[in-house]
Amino acid sequence: MSSLELRGITVRYGHFTAVDNVDLLVPEGTVTGLVGGSGSGKSTLGKAVVGLTPTRSGRVLVDGSDAPRHRGRSPVQLVFQNPYASLDPRMTVGASVAEALSDGAAGHRTPRRERRAARDAEVGRYLELVGLDPSRASLTPDALSGGQRQRVALARALAARPGALIADEITSALDVSVQGAVLNLLRRLQRELGFAMLFISHDLAVVRHLCDQVAVMDGGRLVECGPAERVLAHPEHPTTRELISCVPELAPAEEPS
Repeated sequence: MSSLELRGITVRYGHFTAVDNVDLLVPEGTVTGLVGGSGSGKSTLGKAVVGLTPTRSGRVLVDGSDAPRHRGRSPVQLVFQNPYASLDPRMTVGASVAEALSDGAAGHRTPRRERRAARDAEVGRYLELVGLDPSRASLTPDALSGGQRQRVALARALAARPGALIADEITSALDVSVQGAVLNLLRRLQRELGFAMLFISHDLAVVRHLCDQVAVMDGGRLVECGPAERVLAHPEHPTTRELISCVPELAPAEEPS
C-alpha cells in the first residue's frame, strides 16, 4: 500500500492561477474526496499530479518518494471522466490494457509466442478484475457500452500497478442505471488492492458513501480538509456549507424554534 502526498502544487496559465499552493495527503489505503464548484481547480489538480498539466511548482510523492509525472507506467494513474474519449477507438480492448503492463518476469529471451500468451493472460486477469469477460479483449471500444468502457479504462489504470489512483468524475458521463455498479466496483477494488485514491467529484452524496476524507477547493485553493463524517456534518468553511446546502439529504436540519 502507498500514500499520495501533494506539496505546494501550483498551476498557472499566464497570469491566471488555476491551482494555488495545494498541500494534501491521501493516506495509504484510503479515499479522499476532492470537491468544489465548477472552475475551482479540482480537475486541473488531478491532471497536474500525473503530468498532463504542467506545474509552476510543487512535488508529488508516493510513499514519500518523488513520483515521475509523465504518461505511461507511473505510480499514479488517472481515470478520466469520459470513457468515450479516454480510449483509442482504433485499438482493441486487449491492446489498450496491454499498453500499461510491465515487461514482467519473462524477459526478452523468452520466445515471442510465450511472451504473447503471458501478456494475454494478464490482460484477461485485469478484465476479470473489473467484471468483464476476457473474450471482450478482441473488441474495439465502439462495441462496448459506456459502463463497460469505463471498466476497461479502470483495468488499464490498474494494469500499471499504481500506488495511487485519481478518479476524475468517472461516473458523471454514465447512465444513472450503471453509475452505482461502477462506484461499488471502484470501492471494492480500492479496499482489496489497498491503493490510495483521490476521488474528484461534484456529487457530495457519492463522496459521503465512498470517501474517508474530504478536501474542498475554491478558487484554486484548498479551503477545508478533514474526515468525511466531520466535514459533511459540521462544515467550517462557507464554500463547504454552500456545497452541502445544494444537496438536501446532506443539509443539516434546522433547529426547532
